[in-house]
Amino acid sequence: MNLLVLGAYGQIARLVEDRILKEDTNIKLTLFLRNSSRLNDLEKLPQVTVIDGDIENYADLTAAMKGQDMVYVATVDHSSNNIVTKNIIKAMKENNVSRVVFSNILGIYDEVPGEFGRWNYEMGVSSGIIKEAINSDKLLEESGLDYTTLRLPWLNDRDEVKYSLTHKNEKYVGVSGSRKSIADLVVRIAKNPNFLINDSVGVADPDTQGLDRPVY
Repeated sequence: MNLLVLGAYGQIARLVEDRILKEDTNIKLTLFLRNSSRLNDLEKLPQVTVIDGDIENYADLTAAMKGQDMVYVATVDHSSNNIVTKNIIKAMKENNVSRVVFSNILGIYDEVPGEFGRWNYEMGVSSGIIKEAINSDKLLEESGLDYTTLRLPWLNDRDEVKYSLTHKNEKYVGVSGSRKSIADLVVRIAKNPNFLINDSVGVADPDTQGLDRPVY
């Protein structure tokens, strides 16, 4: 199986890459990022191809898509007019790639309850990211691709894998979670591409449910 990682130098992406390289030699990694020299340590491995490119550049993306089976978008689309999401969808269709795992944020369905939900939404509005996040999810859902949206919590670097999943029409459970937990879920999907197909899942540590601010 050939897996293309977009935004391959991100913290969660690096955790995913390390796990796959240790656990599954049948998954071939294509790592797409700006300044690809940052991944010189991986480029020499036979399981890895590193591509220098700009996620907002359609020509770069469509070239990277050739021969892929799955795409993991390790960044949330904050781009103007959602050019990143549009480019990814177009490039996948152009190259007959159907399976995608796409990062997004919690709160895009007004699904986060309580004081934390109110605060989280205000933070999304004040930072200017909520509109693009909502539109990105709609574009993906309507794309016809076999997608999984990961609605990420406020992240921390705790050395633990502990999370529960909620679905689109369910209230979000938890406020925070570890990057290791998100990476674990991505690896599970990479190993079993039918897992959570055509679903939007909230991911968080259930022990943080009811808190009114993130846990770091």
